[in-house]
Order: sequence, then structure tokens, then C-alpha cells
Amino acid sequence: MIKNKIDKIFEKSSGKKICIIGDIMLDRYLLGDVTRISPEAPVQVFDIKNTEPKLGGAANVSLNIKTLDAEPFLIGIIGRDIEGEILKQVMHGQGQNTGGIITVEDRPTTCKTRVIASSHHLLRIDSESKKEISKDTENKILELLKNNEKDFEIIILQDYNKGVLTKSLIKNIFKLAKKNNIKVLVDPKFDNFFEYKDAFIFKPNRKELEDAFGRKAKNDEELFKICNELLNKVRCYNLVITLGEHGMKVFNKTDGKMKTHSISTRARNVSDVSGAGDTVISTLAVTLAGGAKIFEAVEIANIAAGIVVEEVGIVPIEKNILIRHIKQNNY
Repeated sequence: MIKNKIDKIFEKSSGKKICIIGDIMLDRYLLGDVTRISPEAPVQVFDIKNTEPKLGGAANVSLNIKTLDAEPFLIGIIGRDIEGEILKQVMHGQGQNTGGIITVEDRPTTCKTRVIASSHHLLRIDSESKKEISKDTENKILELLKNNEKDFEIIILQDYNKGVLTKSLIKNIFKLAKKNNIKVLVDPKFDNFFEYKDAFIFKPNRKELEDAFGRKAKNDEELFKICNELLNKVRCYNLVITLGEHGMKVFNKTDGKMKTHSISTRARNVSDVSGAGDTVISTLAVTLAGGAKIFEAVEIANIAAGIVVEEVGIVPIEKNILIRHIKQNNY
């Protein structure tokens, strides 16, 4: 049972350094009220009461690793703008290391601003660039990684199609990881879906998987076939598919034979699924660093996701809450 091992897993993972490379975002929430219509046009007038900056994308993965008591090292880019400064201030306030964040001149910090009145989401405003980073920026990322390569057992590649994880950068990261016996965990998106070869864990959700193959799996048999094709294409050691309310499936191929393991959802009352994927990849990384076997790590990650989706908004998973939840529910 997981409850008998969970303390040892987190004791071992405590303080372990985990590298995250990918698309960094600032999630900004404008909170206020709407009580009237503008006299200038038939639109609502939004009165701002409060502004809340939060970490998004790869930065949210970094935060989850921090709240699970491991030590994240986040590598990515921001623009030379107020949003980039706010993001670093938030990270500093959480005790996170910002030494891997590169400031570039030719693009803005990816920022998603959500306008919310009385818990109603009125509007989202995005400021971003999706163009690929320059070769110079690629080289800076690789230099940061090489300077710290002996510190990491695990690298997470967190892709949101914002241009940081280019094909050549992905190839070079895997080359460095193989040389140093570092496990690579991938949270992919559409553009580079098939570029991630030989990952220890490849973790798409069902929609991302179906989009990449251009067809829907109408039943478990068709899902199995698609997963088998994917294993052959990307040669990952473990394929972890997140299935929302249907839990997760783990696929691996040993001696040419496909092995599968299904895990039921652990959520009781789903309030908000935002950030659940970030929680899963973070928990996988931390528990693997703590010596968990793959199926144990997936089981714990599934429980962690079940906890965070019961909260409104993007919230990180806390180590003590996760441990207590596992013991109280006799997992």
C-alpha cells in the first residue's frame, strides 16, 4: 500500500534538485465587480478591486515541486517587461531560485490576464509570442544545463508551444541527459509531439494524444492501438495518459509486449481542472526522485491531481496535505 511507503519516499526526495525546462508564464487575475453598463458603448464596466499574480506553465510546475519539498531549478525565458519582473518577484517570495531565467529583448513575457467578477470569468487577455527562440538563447539554455548537469537526476520538459522547446534544443537536452544518466519526463504539446525520443515518461492527456494522431479513440481497444503506435514512434520507457474523470493509464513495452496499468480517478468533487497536468508531472518527478517505482509514482500523482481539482483556481499540491490525504484514505 502507498501509505506504508509515502513517508520514506518524501524523506528521500526532500531537497533533491529537479530541473524544469519550458515555457514560463505569468497568470494575472484581475478581480472586481460589474454593476453598470458603460455610457460610451453597450459593454460592462469592470471595477478592479484586486490584482493577483500567479505562476503558470513551467513556472507552475516549478512551484509544485517546491511545495512538495524538492528543489526546482527552472530554465526558461521572460521578456524585459513589468510582467517578467512580477514573475521573478513572485518566485523570490516563494523562495525559488530564478538563476535559470533568461531575459530576452525580442519578445514579451507570456502573460494570461483573466478578468473575473463575482467568480464569473468575463475575459482573458493574452500577451505572448509563439516564435521559436534564437540560437543564441538555445545556447544559453544548454550552457545553464551543462553547468548544473551533475546536480539533477530528473529533467522535466514542459511544452506549451510557445517556442522555447525547439527541435534542436530537445535533441541536445536528450543527448546531455543520456550522457549523464538523467531521467527525462515530458509533458508534450502538438507542435513537437513526436520529437521527444527515449523519454523515461511521456505524459500527454487523451485530447493531445488524439490530436497528434488525427483520430479519436472510440473505445479502449482503439486507445490501446494508438498508444502502441506512439510507443513505437517515440520509444519512451513509460507512457502515462491522463484521462480526466477516468483516471490514468500507464503503458510500457518490455520484450516487445505491451503492459498496461489503469488507475481510477481520485477526485471527489471537481471544481477546477486547471493546473492538474502540472501537478501530475511534478508529483511524478518528486516521487521518482524519492525512489518510488513507476506505478507507485503514477498512483501518488493521480491522488495529488484529485486533491487540486477540488480547489478553485490553479493551486499547487502541498506535501503535508498529500501525505495526510493518503494516510487518512488508506491508499
